[in-house]
Amino acid sequence: MKVLFDCHMPSFLAHGGGHVQAINTVKALREIGVDADFARWWDADQKCDILHFLGRVDGFYAGFARPKGIKFVLADLLTSQGSRTKLQRVPHWFLRQFDRATKGRIIAEKFGWKTYRIADAVIALTSWERDLMAEMFGADPARLHVVPNGVEEIFFADPQSELRNRQSPPPPQIPQSAIRNPQSNWLVCTATITERKRVLELAEAAVVAQTPTWIIGRPYAESDPYYLRFLECVRRSNGIIRYEGGISDRVQMADIYKTARGFVLLSTMESLSLSALEAAAAGCPLLLSDLPWARCTFGDQASYCPIASATKEGPILKSFYDVAPNLPPPPRPATWKEVALQLKGIYEQL
Repeated sequence: MKVLFDCHMPSFLAHGGGHVQAINTVKALREIGVDADFARWWDADQKCDILHFLGRVDGFYAGFARPKGIKFVLADLLTSQGSRTKLQRVPHWFLRQFDRATKGRIIAEKFGWKTYRIADAVIALTSWERDLMAEMFGADPARLHVVPNGVEEIFFADPQSELRNRQSPPPPQIPQSAIRNPQSNWLVCTATITERKRVLELAEAAVVAQTPTWIIGRPYAESDPYYLRFLECVRRSNGIIRYEGGISDRVQMADIYKTARGFVLLSTMESLSLSALEAAAAGCPLLLSDLPWARCTFGDQASYCPIASATKEGPILKSFYDVAPNLPPPPRPATWKEVALQLKGIYEQL
């Protein structure tokens, strides 16, 4: 069984979770004996039994696979759609009615919805996205599968030992001493510095609440005005906000999560945050935007914050900081090997 993975966004243009997901999925599949690789668009001689596309693509792409005897698997991320309220999804409902009236000849082709209907299998990261794929795009429930993102083994820890490590009280003067000292007194946020992740807004809320927060990540471009405003906020925070860029060393990131006071992500849109899963694997308490993906994944084993202004989010951030050492660890996420085993089972069914 030969499986090829393809996507439409080069990693050098937009780093982030999609890149991590693709690399780790293929690696884990190989480790359990599946012949997995990445599609080479220039190689006309490359063969496969299953084509697994990460993202959304138009129906013509999948249509070319079927005559060649290739099974097509679609794994889209409903980052935007999955974060909308029911009222915000009403316009999409009207489009669906028009789509049905025209038998999918206009809307479904234009926006790639047809692919959901002709794919041999459709992968959703959460049960929330699975339901939306059926509701919004007409995916066949019998072909829908929920397979979450995984986490590398290095991030997993004994939750009870990590809980004990966080229970020491913070020193009286946190900001200046913590810059030179261990990260155990810091809330940690790992995210790309961009509007959707609301990293600047988190920094502003942390300053309002005087809550030490360590932000780790890079912008898509260092000339981005949002990133420049974020840097200015860091400069004016008087040590409350710690920022030194991104960290690519996975061992170092695992150590940071395992000793952090808590993990915070107040983004406006997510599909299934890899950084939140990594923090959960390390036993780190979570404070997340109150969005369906988060509730669906972590339930009552995480803390939630409505998306609001810095003055409203600040007190919630401070409250989380105060109680974090006594919170139980989040639920254990899957490893990439466990993800690969789920995918292998789906492939074998095809």
